[in-house]
Amino acid sequence: MDLILDLKKGKRGAIAKAITIIENDQPEAKKILKKIFKETGKSMVIGITGPAGAGKSSLINKTVVAMKKLHTKPAVLAIDPTSHVTGGAILGDRVRMSESTDSGTFIRSIASRGATGAISRSLRNSVRILEYAGFNPIIIESVGAGQTEVEISNIADITVVVFNPHTGDSIQTIKAGLTEIGDIYLVNKSDLDGTNQLFDAVRDFIGASERNPIILKTSVKKNSGIIQFAKTLKEMMVSKKKLKKEKDNQRLETELKDIVLNNIQEKMNEMLNSDKTFSKYLKKLRAKDIDPFEAADKITKSLVR
Repeated sequence: MDLILDLKKGKRGAIAKAITIIENDQPEAKKILKKIFKETGKSMVIGITGPAGAGKSSLINKTVVAMKKLHTKPAVLAIDPTSHVTGGAILGDRVRMSESTDSGTFIRSIASRGATGAISRSLRNSVRILEYAGFNPIIIESVGAGQTEVEISNIADITVVVFNPHTGDSIQTIKAGLTEIGDIYLVNKSDLDGTNQLFDAVRDFIGASERNPIILKTSVKKNSGIIQFAKTLKEMMVSKKKLKKEKDNQRLETELKDIVLNNIQEKMNEMLNSDKTFSKYLKKLRAKDIDPFEAADKITKSLVR
């Protein structure tokens, strides 16, 4: 398969095509994964999350350029809320990241497709495609809606939470879930008023915890703090490498359970659609001769003997 050879060479067209297959064509996706799986799992995954409007895209744009200068080869997956019209991803992120794209970084928007939070099931496999193509680290930017932030930390080896001083009352912005997941907390847009108060609030509220996360200030506008942030990420990639194996083992267990349960659900749906017992009890239920729980128990017993 030429696609696999081109992937190994890191050809952009092949990477884009492979990720499109991962997102849209399950039988073909399985074939690709079968060929590349053994050589995946080596890259560090950095999750960057935080409230909408925190300035994540512009920050990633600058950070990626700084990380390339530190001799790493970053790629970016930006999880977008699905565009309801086309089912594709809204590409605002890509527009804001033009500088890093020009420097040869691979950037791809992934539609969340209404999966749990905003993380699509294809994300794990898109990360594998980028690993196989030789990228390290792989940066995942979440849209920062609801549960996504916490879910990002389940996939990432390093989690970065971005705040900015203008997202409302400083402490109120810091949702409980976010206080527990960050390895690095960034007060971005630090050229704005209120930066020092927010920095102090984050330090007092989160920095004093047992995990002892790193807290930094960055400003894309003034180009300050970006190099320090990139260096911190590179150092953390080295220090977290030791924990990666253990984390990956847990993730593979979760992934395997997810896939098995999904397979069972699909099989069950097929069985129920053609099952006589199911249609018999559905009629009784519609006629109010039986309640839903009793009907479900009887159907389940007939299927799982």
